[in-house]
Amino acid sequence: MDDDKRNPGRFDKSKLPSRHVSMGPDKAPHRSYYYAMGLTEEQIERPFVGVATCWNEAAPCNISLSRQAKSVKVGVDEKGGTPREFTTITVTDGIAMGHQGMKSSLASREVIADSVELTMRGHCYDGLVGLAGCDKSLPGMMMSMVRLNVPSVFMYGGSILPGRYKGHDVTVQDVFEAVGAHGAGNMSDEDLHELECVACPSAGSCGGQFTANTMACVSEAMGLALPGSAGAPAPYETRDEYARASGEAVMDLIARQLRPRDIVTRKALENAATVVAASGGSTNAGLHLPAIAHECGIEFDLHDVAEIFKRTPYIADLKPGGRYVAKDMFEIGGVPVLMKALLDGGFLHGDCITVTGRTIAENLANVVFPTDQDVIRPTSNPITPTGGVVGLRGNLAPEGAIVKVAGMKTLKFSGPARCFDSEEEAFKGVQSRSYEAGEVIVIRYEGPRGGPGMREMLSTTAALYGQGVGDKVALITDGRFSGATRGFCIGHVGPEAATGGPIGLLKDGDIITIDAVNGTLSVDLSDEELENRRKVWKPRAHDYQSGALWKYAQTVGSAEKGAVTHPGGKAETHVYADI
Repeated sequence: MDDDKRNPGRFDKSKLPSRHVSMGPDKAPHRSYYYAMGLTEEQIERPFVGVATCWNEAAPCNISLSRQAKSVKVGVDEKGGTPREFTTITVTDGIAMGHQGMKSSLASREVIADSVELTMRGHCYDGLVGLAGCDKSLPGMMMSMVRLNVPSVFMYGGSILPGRYKGHDVTVQDVFEAVGAHGAGNMSDEDLHELECVACPSAGSCGGQFTANTMACVSEAMGLALPGSAGAPAPYETRDEYARASGEAVMDLIARQLRPRDIVTRKALENAATVVAASGGSTNAGLHLPAIAHECGIEFDLHDVAEIFKRTPYIADLKPGGRYVAKDMFEIGGVPVLMKALLDGGFLHGDCITVTGRTIAENLANVVFPTDQDVIRPTSNPITPTGGVVGLRGNLAPEGAIVKVAGMKTLKFSGPARCFDSEEEAFKGVQSRSYEAGEVIVIRYEGPRGGPGMREMLSTTAALYGQGVGDKVALITDGRFSGATRGFCIGHVGPEAATGGPIGLLKDGDIITIDAVNGTLSVDLSDEELENRRKVWKPRAHDYQSGALWKYAQTVGSAEKGAVTHPGGKAETHVYADI
């Protein structure tokens, strides 16, 4: 028998949340439910650990999570805990993309965090292991961990393997861009069909440094995940080993009462932003890191993230701006190698504690940076000296905006506006070539409140690349961009059009200037002219006047602060972990 099972005194259940559902004569009815599920008296006396997954059959991102959860449960059990598995939703961006379904994506982040919170609260679980695959499920799960503040371990479900098409590695990004090429007459029906059949050959999340892999790197950089756990592709059996180790780790955290807010500090958030910048990660990190910070009551907004991006070298040559995919980074040592390069270069706080109970520096002490590879460079020889993502601000974006510059040669752009009031209008305009080279395409009323839901614009940006004009036009929106987006595409423009932001006051032909070197986004209009336009501007009603998206629109805040829907850690009068 495992030592932990012989030593129930390792855990004082009378001080844990699960005492409310399992200890004392008055909890006999509660215990009867556990007996009904086959638990023994000894199992009921142990700590209860929620094992939360976003498993579903919506997409390959989530399909292997149930398998990995079973391994987590083995680890929990072996270390003296009683695992209780449950699931929550996901909205998979690749399938939701390019139509009204994408309005559900960002809202799903809040539903994931809320549903995990409610499940944990309702059943008084003592710890949490959360497994997530698709984009919003990663930050949603991490938000619930710091909100609840019970000992927790995050684990990524793993990336998809790259597809092979005509001798080259491909990802779903290539398929989105192929749609534009096909529409422009540059790709045959047969070639498009062949590509779509081979682009996604396995379970797992999108393989480039898109949002899922970006936030997986964040989980390690912030210390909420075991070192190395973000790397292995979903089909690899090593994922099950990490899952089992994650289950074991949460029991050690419960014994020590080392909690997420001990781990997710201001310095840990800075480490996370540093890893995003160094890897050319998704602009969506500029939304999710402030949201995670908000749960802890830490002030860390889009501008704080952008400041770190500005001072961090871009060193990981990953798609969409670079050449490699997550599997390639895994094969040269994964996220720990990226973090080792940053730590050695003086760009990480090495003293931050992690779920191992050790610091970042201690976790990386035995990691050797491999010199026989070109996936990750040392900070002394970066791809570019500043991060792959840049924050912007100016009279067109007083609350800021964000752009991914990884892989881009031109960092300044000025041209007349071509305005569209929805993504559908913009996509139709692109498909019909209702734009000119040198213009700035404006997509507005797609913000958190105005969309509602702050849609991603991958279909439109990919179509532009497919038409061969990705470097001849720029695009700005109060919505978001996919982590797979490339080109001069500026998202998160705030305030959004629906709240009277300057982006909603633009007219066709207004001259917009984007400067990603100096971090500015401006329109050639005086303050007086903007104010005159604001006086005649009228708010627009969206089509969602009932249901979940209506409810989301009532409470969601600005992108600058993470598009959050509740007051956060600063307003708390108690924390769940202390009930």
